[in-house]
Amino acid sequence: MQTSPSRSPRPRFLLVEDDIITCGFLKAALETLPADVDTADSLRAATACVQQCRYDLWLVDANLPDGHGSELLQRLHPLHPDTPALAHTADRDSRLHVRLREAGFSEVLVKPLGREDLLKVVRRSLGRGAAYRTTPMVSTGLVLNEAQDWDEITALAALNGQRTHLVALRELFLAELPSVRDAVDMAVDRHDEPALRNQLHRLQASCGFVGAARLSRAVRTLHQMPASHQAQAGFRDAVAALLH
Repeated sequence: MQTSPSRSPRPRFLLVEDDIITCGFLKAALETLPADVDTADSLRAATACVQQCRYDLWLVDANLPDGHGSELLQRLHPLHPDTPALAHTADRDSRLHVRLREAGFSEVLVKPLGREDLLKVVRRSLGRGAAYRTTPMVSTGLVLNEAQDWDEITALAALNGQRTHLVALRELFLAELPSVRDAVDMAVDRHDEPALRNQLHRLQASCGFVGAARLSRAVRTLHQMPASHQAQAGFRDAVAALLH
């Protein structure tokens, strides 16, 4: 759990996300409003944050290590019933999105998403519109092709052109990737489809935030065809290309 030391005139958000890559991207994007952003990686940590501090907005991952985002909202709303809440998930299932809205989230953000899309929804939720300052996105002048491992244009645009931050996120992503690959391989070998989909679900969001274009496509294919040997080989090749 990370909390800011004191209250400031800027809005203060609670970001609940257990994936380090996704958390890093979302936090950096939100801070450009500008805003103060505290983070928590579980229901328990988030509840402790809200008990200690008043927030202007909660942004909650739909799936957390110790429960569901809807459960967290049920805990938090009695403490501060007027605080708006956004859900974020890499799951594109419209039925899940409906359930999240029914649980009390005003909107559902589908990861990965760009910085401007995120900030647009945040401004709408806060009801402050254009009162928040943003910085124009920077074009890199690079061209993406289907065989390219990294999508520099999308990744840098989402991070407002902050290459240093992108490099840091990619270093974290690559450090985590071998363990994620091993978990995917184990789930495939055991024919454990729920575990496989859980790993791929999280990896898909991380790929989008760091611009791992080829691996993102391989993850989508494997998610759609988990029993396909070709899809499994494509996933391993895409991982190997990044780790070589």
